[in-house]
Amino acid sequence: MNILMLSSTFPYPPTRGGTQVRTFHLLKYLSQHHAITLVTQREPGVTDAEVLELRDYVDNLIVFNRPQDTSESGTLLEKIQRFYYFIQKGTPPSVLNRYSSEMQTWIDNFVEAGKCDVITCEHSVNEIYVRSHFQKNLRTIVNVHSSVYGTCRNQLKTGISENRFRDRLYLPLLRRYEQRYCSKFSAIVVTTEEDRIQMQEFNPKTEIQVIPNGVDLVSFPYRTHDPNGHRIIFIGAMDNLANIDAVCFFSNEVLSEIQKLYPDTTFDIVGSRPAPEVLALKEKPGITVTGRVPSMVEYLHKATVCVVPMRTGFGIKNKTLEAMAAGVPVVASERGLEGLSVDGSNIPPRALRANQPTEYVTLISQLFENSQLRTKLSRNARQLVETEFTWESAGKRYEEVLTSTGC
Repeated sequence: MNILMLSSTFPYPPTRGGTQVRTFHLLKYLSQHHAITLVTQREPGVTDAEVLELRDYVDNLIVFNRPQDTSESGTLLEKIQRFYYFIQKGTPPSVLNRYSSEMQTWIDNFVEAGKCDVITCEHSVNEIYVRSHFQKNLRTIVNVHSSVYGTCRNQLKTGISENRFRDRLYLPLLRRYEQRYCSKFSAIVVTTEEDRIQMQEFNPKTEIQVIPNGVDLVSFPYRTHDPNGHRIIFIGAMDNLANIDAVCFFSNEVLSEIQKLYPDTTFDIVGSRPAPEVLALKEKPGITVTGRVPSMVEYLHKATVCVVPMRTGFGIKNKTLEAMAAGVPVVASERGLEGLSVDGSNIPPRALRANQPTEYVTLISQLFENSQLRTKLSRNARQLVETEFTWESAGKRYEEVLTSTGC
């Protein structure tokens, strides 16, 4: 089967963030059985070597330069103009600012020439390149990753929106936008049951499949020993709004309380492109901000506990799965554990659930004190990942959606 994959995010190396990781591992699996044409955009940080390396995983790699994103810049008049365009045309500025007319022309010609059997949009931002009439002649799939409407609504609810006034105006428009673009696709893929329910509400007749993220078990091997100590870690891209909020919340409201009980407690914030708010946290006792590191798993194996104190952001969190695969006991919020069965009746404990500062302090203290609990969580979590959250399993399920003849 000839598959045309669209990804405005350059999906290599698969260590840059959630979107890149998911796209890369799915295309890697599909390329074993199908001919893949990947159309993507190159941002300034992508090297020539990375472009060459990605070519080894696909039959045909088409790379366009990413347009400069101006969705958050410009004069007040320009911002007002973008908002009115959103009202009139129905497409958010964040999508339009990644749009390449050159890339659109290439896709149109490729599809009209009958060179593909299925199109996949890796992340909903790529839906803009799919014409409504495409699904008359071939199967069209959107791999949503997370609902833009749901994410905006949650950020407003939790109070971490960067621009509350703007997002209140955008929220009903995002709902309309998500409902409209989904109608162009033969099938929708989401990562969690929560997103499936959201999308089903918008599109009750559309085929919607839940395919969770996975972990590369070679890149995240199980740890060989328990390091003990009082070392806490958070991993993730540190220019991401949800991650910024998570580490600031933990640093400002939780860490000092733990340090009163365990003065030598440290907190490593490990991830690329740390925002100014994150870099400022280095001034607090015990906090290290690493920036991008050669090996995330080396830092994980040295940690006593991994925290995932997310207060916003939808979908299964790669950071949670990767920590669990590495064997690091996890203390996480409802958002950090979304889509994962980690506790409850007839479920062995795989992670500890916390949302309030006092809950984090209590549970982390328990893990610091109890090596048996650390071992139990470590083993159970690794087993869960091995059985339910590998990229091979995700790839097989994605292939079934792509090759299905259902409507």
